[in-house]
Amino acid sequence: MKKIPSKLNGYKAHADVEQQMSHVVWNSHSKDSFDRNWNDFLVNFGLADNKWLSDLYEDRHIWVPIYLDHHFWAGMRSTQRSESMHSFFNKYITRNSSLIQFVKQYDNCLGSREQAERESDAADFHTVIPCATKSPIETQFQDAYTQAKFREVQAQFRGKANCITRLKNSALGYSVYEVGEQVSSSILDKFAVTYDSVAAEVKCQCLLFESRGILCRHALSVLSFEQVSQVSPRYILERWSKKVKRRHTHIKSSHDEPLIEPRSKRFDQLVFRSQNICEFASESEELTAILHRAYDNVMAEMEAVKAKRKGTSSLSHEDANLESINLFDAASAAHSSSSQYQGQVINYQFRVPAAGDNSLGV
Repeated sequence: MKKIPSKLNGYKAHADVEQQMSHVVWNSHSKDSFDRNWNDFLVNFGLADNKWLSDLYEDRHIWVPIYLDHHFWAGMRSTQRSESMHSFFNKYITRNSSLIQFVKQYDNCLGSREQAERESDAADFHTVIPCATKSPIETQFQDAYTQAKFREVQAQFRGKANCITRLKNSALGYSVYEVGEQVSSSILDKFAVTYDSVAAEVKCQCLLFESRGILCRHALSVLSFEQVSQVSPRYILERWSKKVKRRHTHIKSSHDEPLIEPRSKRFDQLVFRSQNICEFASESEELTAILHRAYDNVMAEMEAVKAKRKGTSSLSHEDANLESINLFDAASAAHSSSSQYQGQVINYQFRVPAAGDNSLGV
């Protein structure tokens, strides 16, 4: 779309061409309507013989939103990821930076990103963005989502004010609605929205939830019409929850080595020891099955211990007493030999169990 000015600026009405083409691309709500609108666009501006536009139409399935919105993209576009990373690193390095400068500035990048994430987490838990409406559904998202994602959701609640909902037909708890959205003083877009009261499922023709994971204003209008006070958990994605456990926080970087948490250190040691075991077990289905059984047993034992300790201390506290857990008799070895794990690779000798032998020799 950014290439439109350079590709079509030779036409007399290129500004109108750009505006109409953008409208066709972004406001066609079905594949059939896109095809019709595209053909009308070409005819109206006499562009049927334009090779660039003809090639674009042939490749429409890989760039036109309506052909892609059936898939989840989390709101990202094709070049957005690389562009955002370039923008981020451009604050710290240039093409003239030396290798030493790059390494130092890369560490600063990580430190800046971690600090920003800590501040964002603190804001999520200690400040609240007021709801824009009286909808209990909006309150539900307010409680669950991070501030950044809740702002996006809140924009859809505000957009409900421009929507008019009309029931077309209903049978056995399955209803079909037509939601008209006043885009401008002269444009009223219409969307088909279905609602299944039995499955508590709502689906809109615009496919905003399917592509971006956010309930659209049209679906919210129907839920309001149906007097639904709470949405199904399927519409609250864990990836945007402020309570989500981020696994990447276990990974340490050089700039925060002195500040690394005890839990992260334990995580590093466990990963280090597990790697050789997993590499060995993956050689065959039989060995993999043995390791899976061992994992199941260990997990059951740890969950039992954690359940007993619930209410007295957290499993992640440094002063937690975990001496009762025996993970292949390795807990004491991990404590006494931890210095070895930091500087050298530990080779484990495995014994393939003989027939009838259920033990795992380490």
